[in-house]
Formats: sequence, C-alpha cells, structure tokens
Amino acid sequence: MASTQDEARLQNARETIDSLHDLSQLLETGLDKQVLSICVGMIEQGANPDTLAPNRSASRHTDASQAVVKELRREAAALKAEQASSGER
Repeated sequence: MASTQDEARLQNARETIDSLHDLSQLLETGLDKQVLSICVGMIEQGANPDTLAPNRSASRHTDASQAVVKELRREAAALKAEQASSGER
C-alpha cells in the first residue's frame, strides 16, 4: 500500500509532466508525455539539457522527436558507462 507521501509525490510528478506537455503543445515541439518524462528523468540523473534539445534544422516535428530519442539513447549509454566505470573502482 502506497503512503500518502508517495501518492502526493506521484501526483506532483503527473502535474509537472502535464504542464510540460501543455507547454510542448503550445510550442509545437511534437514531444509526447512519454518523451518528456524521459527527458526529465535524464536531466534529474545529470544529463546535459542542451544535448536533449531537438536539432533546430529538423524539418518536421516527428524528426525533432526522433532526434531527441536518439540523443536520449546516447546520453543513457554514456551515463550507464560512467556508472559502470565508477562502480568498478
């Protein structure tokens, strides 16, 4: 059974993602809630937010989303490698 503190934290996270999604739609980024959640998680784990920004030269919103996903994968691999190397020490 989840505590009220956990429930409040989860509700706060949902509201944050909802707000980010609203901004994303206003700015016509083409990013959905799942991608935004991944971005937030990556930034919270130490990823550079500038590297998560879509390439401005992308011609379509779907291209921008794909660019973000590719960059997220690169960042995730880099973080995983960094964590693995620091765990070996």
